[in-house]
Amino acid sequence: MNNPPLKRKKSSSAASDDSKTPPDSINKDISGQENPALATITVTAVEVPELTEEEQRDRLHLERKVEKAVFEAGKALMELRDRRLYRSTHSTFEEYCKDRFGFQRRHPYRLIEASAVFDNLMKMCPICYIHHNVHNVYQIRI
Repeated sequence: MNNPPLKRKKSSSAASDDSKTPPDSINKDISGQENPALATITVTAVEVPELTEEEQRDRLHLERKVEKAVFEAGKALMELRDRRLYRSTHSTFEEYCKDRFGFQRRHPYRLIEASAVFDNLMKMCPICYIHHNVHNVYQIRI
């Protein structure tokens, strides 16, 4: 089952809202002060409105698309690696993934591992809708 999104805590300013602070002091260099650790910093709090029901539905729909894309990416990377379809341009799978997708060395393997685990779970329990409870790659890694 889907859990409802957690309510975010509203951010609040730890500093006082001193609207009489001159604008030129906002970016003032404090390095010349005797003790910069005691400098006063003005922080403005911003009210962020909660998501509407429609926005929550859109968010859930888009998150599911990303989850599916992660699974599909892992499957595609596995096939590219296993069939060595990178060999015409690169000598290693790692070099190919870095040049083509900008992936660091471990990232394609994480995606591959996650998709394999997810695939195995779906084979063992096809009626379980585990994809509704998986929120990132690290939850299904070995």
